[in-house]
Amino acid sequence: MAVPNLRSPVFVVGSPRSGTTFLGSCIGKLPEISYHFEPVATKAAARYVYNQEWDFSKAKGVYQRVYAWLMRLYADGDLRFADKTPRNCFVIDFLHQAFPDAQFIHIIRDGRDAALSHSKKPWMQAAQAKSAKHEPGGYRYGPYARFWVEADRVAQFESTSDIHRCIWAWRRHTESALQAASQLSKQQYHELRYEHLVTDPNAEAERLLNFLGITAQTSRQRFYQAMSQARPDSVGMWKKELSTEQLRQIEQEAGPLLQTLNYASYV
Repeated sequence: MAVPNLRSPVFVVGSPRSGTTFLGSCIGKLPEISYHFEPVATKAAARYVYNQEWDFSKAKGVYQRVYAWLMRLYADGDLRFADKTPRNCFVIDFLHQAFPDAQFIHIIRDGRDAALSHSKKPWMQAAQAKSAKHEPGGYRYGPYARFWVEADRVAQFESTSDIHRCIWAWRRHTESALQAASQLSKQQYHELRYEHLVTDPNAEAERLLNFLGITAQTSRQRFYQAMSQARPDSVGMWKKELSTEQLRQIEQEAGPLLQTLNYASYV
């Protein structure tokens, strides 16, 4: 096999439980794409890049080798590499520098729904503190601070409620991606809302296909079909399930960002 193609890689980013997995799986249906779900090695490496524990040359080498190995493993060397990892929200600047022709797709979901969905997973639940389980990126299940938690708020993060930790995660992932996106051109950054994806999947599919430069009609039709499987009943669940106290915590932690993104008020 020739040297794997790492030109114009695609990075799907967004906070956990914002639709990144669904969107990534749809992109994975495109025959032009070699799609990879949260590669363990680079997912774990993100903290070292973010904390500047590795210099740029070392970090770039790690990512290139991991991606090239994955392309060889799946015999996809001539396709276009795509990586879906929420943690990449924090290293977009690095990824852009390491892969100058990369394209970034950022999916944003109402933080209330994202936090509610996230809180139902074991990853940051207080009840998992003694489980001894680890997620693939290396962190223990439970209320333990991740690398993206502000240094002066670690104790608060580890002692607060599950829903607070989860809206915290949404805010940090989303604001980090948006900040980095401000330095990218419209040819390199594409933003979509989860709510629009599930209510008008064909329109969002067309926009995304055009952004990626996918012109083959068979590929486009395959993508339309995949996107049509989105579930509109997943929108607005927070209205039924979140308590007044939980909404207060969400507003205190992420109210300004929710307002900036034009999500509905809490009234």
